[in-house]
Amino acid sequence: MAVRRICKYGERILRKKCREVDIKAVKYDLPGILRDMFETLDAVGGVGLAANQIGLDMRLFVIKIRKGEEDIRLALINPELAEKSGAMKEEEGCLSFPGLFVKVRRFSRVKMRALNEKGQPVELNAEGLFSKALQHELDHLDGIVLTDRLPFLSRLKLRPVLMKMKREWKKMDESRMKKRDASPE
Repeated sequence: MAVRRICKYGERILRKKCREVDIKAVKYDLPGILRDMFETLDAVGGVGLAANQIGLDMRLFVIKIRKGEEDIRLALINPELAEKSGAMKEEEGCLSFPGLFVKVRRFSRVKMRALNEKGQPVELNAEGLFSKALQHELDHLDGIVLTDRLPFLSRLKLRPVLMKMKREWKKMDESRMKKRDASPE
């Protein structure tokens, strides 16, 4: 298991529509990929992580969401939105835009169909944060980044801030977090 480096805003893979996953072709690699994705998600304290955020051209993402006292961990492969309704506009962040939070308009309720880590079909009904997380990660798989969801003028105003932050993000490498955090200072 390993914490992977997260791709940041400006890296090409984040703009690419990811390829569908052939479960049979990745059968032996998939458990390791998912372990790494969950370990990375845990290390950075995120809610969701798409495969292209760690440099993989695969239509899959992982979600870790708190329900009551327990964490629900989901791996969704080849996901698609089946239904959507309602609207919400809430603050949202992204692991590929560390430290940036913006208000984004999303559907408040969605139904998503996908395959689980065993290749079996699943259908999820989600509301609130869960709905927002599913839509956010699906956007990643379609090459849509957080700032694409903002109105044009907001994106324009944010541009100088993003350029400044981008220089800092180039220095970040989450795969080194554990080693650095574990060593005494």
